[in-house]
Amino acid sequence: MPDVTGPYATGTPCWVDLLVADQQAALDFYRDLFGWQGEIGAPDTGGYALCTLNGKPVAGIMAALNPDGSRPDPTPPTVWTTYLATADVDATEKAVTGNGGQVVMPGMDVLTLGRMAVVTDPTGAAFGLWQARDFPGAGIVNEPGAVIWNEVDTSDPAAASAFYSKALGITVAPMEGGEGYFSLSVEGRAVGGLQGLSNIDDLPPGTPSHWLTYFAVDDTDSTVDALVRAGGNVLKPPFDMMAGRMAVVQDPQGGTFAVIRTAGPEAT
Repeated sequence: MPDVTGPYATGTPCWVDLLVADQQAALDFYRDLFGWQGEIGAPDTGGYALCTLNGKPVAGIMAALNPDGSRPDPTPPTVWTTYLATADVDATEKAVTGNGGQVVMPGMDVLTLGRMAVVTDPTGAAFGLWQARDFPGAGIVNEPGAVIWNEVDTSDPAAASAFYSKALGITVAPMEGGEGYFSLSVEGRAVGGLQGLSNIDDLPPGTPSHWLTYFAVDDTDSTVDALVRAGGNVLKPPFDMMAGRMAVVQDPQGGTFAVIRTAGPEAT
């Protein structure tokens, strides 16, 4: 289902965006890597850039700025954030805190587009909440240049599993063929994954719990080569796994993400 025409069910990853120090440099990098189109937005949106693929929204890129427009010191780390859909941000915030999570950025209206918040699960993995109004989220997924998977890499899989089940109604179950890997399902459809940090080979010491965004590509190896030529960094070189051929990489400003050429259909 590359084109998304209806609303996202609660608990489904519906959007990703990047917080970065040099917004224009990031726009240029992802344009060249994935073919995205986007430009720095209007002042009333904080300059938020809506990136499109084939004319449909695919991701956002925003500059790390203080409320007054100045640059924060120190600059926050460059990071991709996964947003989970909800019908009621404020109610979900209460469910988050009631199940051991924390609110980082309380619910706020984004013009007439929707309402958002940023929270963490009990293991410290940060993610966004999105209550759609005029803007439902990504309009294209599961094809080269678009998001294809979102994954929680956590220090405590049991605690994280219980949290996402209770706070967002997500079904967590072992994934067939993936030792130590769990599927996140909404309404019977796999929408993401979960695994323990200890399940990941060659992870840098001290890596905290986090959500990882996967982008689909036509060719994992050539995409990684292009990323390196553009100043990016390879954290885990291309390798074959049950879903396809993937790699974990960083953009030139340190934003971490995965790229994958799938062996078959996946769901976001």
